[in-house]
Amino acid sequence: MPVPKRKTSKRRRDQRQSTKFIRPQAITSCKQCNEPTLPHQVCTECGYYKGRKVLTTKNDRGLQRDQIRAAAAQKAAAKNSQDHSHNDGHDHSAHE
Repeated sequence: MPVPKRKTSKRRRDQRQSTKFIRPQAITSCKQCNEPTLPHQVCTECGYYKGRKVLTTKNDRGLQRDQIRAAAAQKAAAKNSQDHSHNDGHDHSAHE
């Protein structure tokens, strides 16, 4: 079994073990929404990083989905009102 040739100095031992302690987690606040975030990470609440929108959040997707549904409902309502205005003067019982 190999044995060290020289005793490890206190300085070398302490330098090697200096990284073993636990550092407190660095926390910053988002510049857009002031939520606590990790540094150099995208904010999970608003999706901004360094002042730019880089991530679509769950809230954004919900708003987008609502807008699409509202537009589709308006389109369907417009089509129904247009269909009813064309059919007002016709008698459908005579075509049978």
